[in-house]
Amino acid sequence: MSTPPTSVYLAAVQPQAGKSMVALGLMELFSRRVDDVGYFRPVASGEADHRMALMRDRYQLGDRATYAYTDEQVDAMLAEGRRDEIFKGMIAAYRDLAESCSIVLIEGTDQTGSRSALEFDFNAKVANHLGASVVAVVNGSGQTTDDIAESAEVTAQALDGEGVATSAIVLNRVPPEQVDAVRDLLADTSPLTAVIPEHQRLGMPTLAEILDSLDATEIHAGRGTTDVEVSSFKVAAMSLPNMLDRIDAAELIIAPGDRPDVLVGALASRLADTYPDAAGVLLSGGITPAPQIMKLLEGLGGVPIPVYAVPTDTYETAKAVSNVAGVITATSERKIATALGLFEEHVDTEELLAQFELTRSDRVTPLMFEYDLIERARADRRHIVLPEGTDERIVKAAALLLRRQVVDLTLLGSVEEIRRTASAVGVDLSGASMIDPDSEAAEETRERYAQAYVEARKHKGMVLDRALEVMGDVSYFGTMMVHLGDADGMVSGAAHTTAHTIRPSFEFVRTRPGVENVSSVFLMCLADRVLVYGDCAIIPNPTAEQLADIAMSSAQTARTFGIDPVVAMLSYSTGGSGAGEDVDRVRQATKLVKERNPDFPVEGPIQYDAAIDAGVGQKKLPDSDVAGRATVFVFPDLNTGNNTYKAVQRSARAVAIGPVLQGLNKPVNDLSRGCLVADIVNTVAITAVQAQMELAQPPENPTGSDAS
Repeated sequence: MSTPPTSVYLAAVQPQAGKSMVALGLMELFSRRVDDVGYFRPVASGEADHRMALMRDRYQLGDRATYAYTDEQVDAMLAEGRRDEIFKGMIAAYRDLAESCSIVLIEGTDQTGSRSALEFDFNAKVANHLGASVVAVVNGSGQTTDDIAESAEVTAQALDGEGVATSAIVLNRVPPEQVDAVRDLLADTSPLTAVIPEHQRLGMPTLAEILDSLDATEIHAGRGTTDVEVSSFKVAAMSLPNMLDRIDAAELIIAPGDRPDVLVGALASRLADTYPDAAGVLLSGGITPAPQIMKLLEGLGGVPIPVYAVPTDTYETAKAVSNVAGVITATSERKIATALGLFEEHVDTEELLAQFELTRSDRVTPLMFEYDLIERARADRRHIVLPEGTDERIVKAAALLLRRQVVDLTLLGSVEEIRRTASAVGVDLSGASMIDPDSEAAEETRERYAQAYVEARKHKGMVLDRALEVMGDVSYFGTMMVHLGDADGMVSGAAHTTAHTIRPSFEFVRTRPGVENVSSVFLMCLADRVLVYGDCAIIPNPTAEQLADIAMSSAQTARTFGIDPVVAMLSYSTGGSGAGEDVDRVRQATKLVKERNPDFPVEGPIQYDAAIDAGVGQKKLPDSDVAGRATVFVFPDLNTGNNTYKAVQRSARAVAIGPVLQGLNKPVNDLSRGCLVADIVNTVAITAVQAQMELAQPPENPTGSDAS
């Protein structure tokens, strides 16, 4: 590279400071701005290093994640007096990596092992050799408020004494009740100081980590998840009644394999609301449950608790479990969400970026776009309703959104079933509200919604008795929440058809002024940019007027998500080279768009290759402002649009976010019934951003057009 990259050195001042959590937060922050972040460790535990794997996998770094030496290599070189050689090797390895990066996060050594007494001095020297500014992480656990503040001041002085450029000091793992007092003591200090409270979940091993460490064998997976933090473990040596009295939430139960009573009791406790939910059961002694018990387990395939077995005896098993440390790995989605939520809530990220003088790249990767969505949603939280509250994917997505504090949520459906599903998949929904439209608790709200529905549909002969029945449907209930302002947006469709999801919106939310048709777009995140494809989900065979509507709505959607709209009205013909009904319809639609809204460039008819490829565009339409640089692609019909977005998604490995509905007075968005948890999270974030825009610019006419 012509200019050296920005380099940030992350150094722990004491052991167990929670450096991994801060490293994850910084990588997330940098990856939102640029698409060529690097990750470097001067000393690691080799290719199996869990933090190296986390960064490489989560941020798709490939060769942009590397290290200089293993711990064993450094120990051997120090023993031989080759200290300068160590530093030279680190510089060489770092510079090789830096050639392909605009910013590199350097994660220092771990304050453990034989070198721990020299660790601070060692990291300071490495940071100086690499020309990096330092973010120092101080462990605030178990200290008084004054001691924590003093640690920050001493750290700043020590780094200054070493001649190190210090960007920030992060006081991590501070007791929650002391956070405000510590902030007050350090309010006007330099360098920038962040105070992050302790969160016990981050120090807990997950069940998966324990099972992997012990090389356990699956007996019964059930519907449970192994990505759940284990708070502690207990050996079930007592009788079943006494064991049940001593189960705590998220505990791992260790029992000999010939204790079927313990196994059956643990399974039953997960089905009952009267006992806490254990994380799982680990059977010791290499004893497989009796055939009758196995048959029982097979018949209870939906029981939400994992059961595994190990060959070691109970004592050795308990000892091995106690030695498993909690770390953040690439598969620890719950921990990652918790860590990022803490970092984003308690660190002034804009001020921190200013310290690094980091500018945003013009390129936009899928990861960057998704992070921007989350960041924008978090900045001004909105209330989103999820009508399919009992769906496992919805429950998992809701838990992630709550952990990241992206939105406020209401889940609809049987409250008991929602809680049972959350228990089954091992997530916490305590931050969400839950409403069962059919329950007595919701009777007053349902009646209010029914009255509003009668008012909106009286021209169609709607009466109160029928309206009360309709409002028992979660899609209608959720949409009415949005319509009346009890929620800012709705996301549904994981378990319902598109028609079921959006029909209520057509009936009473209706379209925005100046918009006659509800349409949709997909946000197509390619390797280096984000494009808008419409309509790919709603209008099968649009007229010229509908195509014009789709184009203008799509341009507005593009602007909402930071994409400069350059609109291509697609056809099998470019310019005046073709004729016929289909081409003429696109030509007429383009004329309508230009007449109604001259604020953005539009071209049509134009072929896809001429719209996206500068070389082809120059040949086919040399004088066009759109050819070769289109960002918004309007397809001539649903058949073309739906097939094209799927072809690009699969063949170009693009991330397709949507469909995003547009044209409605209030944001309501549809999910695919094959959606993944990540799709739900993205769609909720999109809906929240749409709600922010709607509230910033409320519709002039709340009635809009009646689409039914």
